[in-house]
Amino acid sequence: MNTLSRRQILQAGAAGSLFGLPLSVLAQAAKGGVLVIGTTQKPRHLNSAVQSGIATMMPAAQLFASPIRMDANWKPQPYLAERFELSADNRSVTLVLRKDALFHDGKPITAEDLKFSIETIRDNHPFKSMYGPVNAVTVDSAHTAVVRLSEPHPAMLLAMSTSLTPIIPKHIFGDGTDIKLHPRNNSPVGSGPFKLVEFKPGEHIVMERFDRFFMKGMPALDRIIVKEYKDPASLLLAFERGEVDVHQGIGNPRDLARAVKVPGAQMVNPAQPAIGPLLWLAFNTKSPKLTDKRVRQAISFALDRKYIVESLFENMHKRSTGPIAGGSPFYSADVERYDFNIAKATQLLDAAGLKPDGSGTRLTLDLDGIPGSGELKVMQEYAKAALAKVGIEVNVRYSPDFPTWARRVSSHQFEMTMDSVWNWGDPVIGVHRTWLSSNIKPGVIWSNTQSYSNPKVDQLLADAGKEMNLAKRKALYKDAQRLIVDDCPVAFLLEAVVAEGYNAKVQQPPRGIWGIVDGLTQTSMKA
Repeated sequence: MNTLSRRQILQAGAAGSLFGLPLSVLAQAAKGGVLVIGTTQKPRHLNSAVQSGIATMMPAAQLFASPIRMDANWKPQPYLAERFELSADNRSVTLVLRKDALFHDGKPITAEDLKFSIETIRDNHPFKSMYGPVNAVTVDSAHTAVVRLSEPHPAMLLAMSTSLTPIIPKHIFGDGTDIKLHPRNNSPVGSGPFKLVEFKPGEHIVMERFDRFFMKGMPALDRIIVKEYKDPASLLLAFERGEVDVHQGIGNPRDLARAVKVPGAQMVNPAQPAIGPLLWLAFNTKSPKLTDKRVRQAISFALDRKYIVESLFENMHKRSTGPIAGGSPFYSADVERYDFNIAKATQLLDAAGLKPDGSGTRLTLDLDGIPGSGELKVMQEYAKAALAKVGIEVNVRYSPDFPTWARRVSSHQFEMTMDSVWNWGDPVIGVHRTWLSSNIKPGVIWSNTQSYSNPKVDQLLADAGKEMNLAKRKALYKDAQRLIVDDCPVAFLLEAVVAEGYNAKVQQPPRGIWGIVDGLTQTSMKA
């Protein structure tokens, strides 16, 4: 689907909708390109200053501008900040904002908004280590601010890029209301290339071009519609039928094989190279059944990663060996690989005192998983069968929706869960949050929900998070990976390769380090 004509809209009048969306939403879309993005992600709200995850961060990248953008070569480029400078001692970043930048309500974007946004993210975002070293943000002038650090931060410029640092309006969100519960999170006033028209949770998000956006002539599109589907199968069918222009994330080899057969389909594969998605089996290490690391290690040995990669996913994904994705310069393979070994798993369970009963059962565990993820569902079912072979009975629990799963896991009311946690470009941003003792935050999903604690790991990550020398950082992360993998708070399974599918009408699909989780300023539709 490309430009919607006035005739198309009129023809849909009798039905009152087009592509399942109300005509009131589409009535002004006839003049230019409309991009429909299909997704199974279900955002709770649209404010990525206080919420991580693709569900929120992808639309938020359209609604909000960040100070900096990263190009395809991982180099920082001006965006909302026309100039930026990292100090020689790596303890401050000076940002000079564009003077012509406006929020969607027409109010100017100032250094006070930058200060408010960064301090809000530091104090509320689940990625606590991302802005952990920020002492303060000082305002030097109406459009100049300095971010001051307690220690060097090797990932500071990356952290300031889309959509890790959305610039949000102080005059809207700074009214004293708890920003995590702020009613405007569902109807935000943004700073980015598109402004919100309608957010209907569970159905769609509609955004339209902000005509006063500071990048002249951009964005190229008139509207973006993010349409939610209940499951990967219905989303793929919609892509095949041309009901959506973009399939946001294809992670199943059979789905990819079908998607490439769509006439004119364009595949960005792999997409989103900075995100580094890891799929793993997470353990609640505080559960009485799982406090003994020998039990966790036994479960890890009982899972055949070769079978998962080759048979379940037809070599589309890679085997994961630890908390850092293989494409990172900080990845180390010098860890226990947990190669499939039933005998080893049995020995460890015996040593932990878990003897089989008369029916052969040693232990019963609940296993949760994120709803809407076909990959994780497949691995849930595989784990149930695989663990039965070593006497572990698995009860697979399906949550009706993402919020239900997130509440259960973030409040530590689980035993095991399949999860997808992403590196986000640098370990300081996306890795530390999972393993730091200080980030055990009940109620916050994708923090340290395993309740994992190792003081040696805490210190190694703290040292690596301020080390500017690449070789020294690598050595620190090598030691941290070895300890984490040995403690086995999760069973590392897959490093996912995600493809983005675009139909033939889409011009200039995003190919940067964040993929579609970036402002779609240059993407357009063929007439």
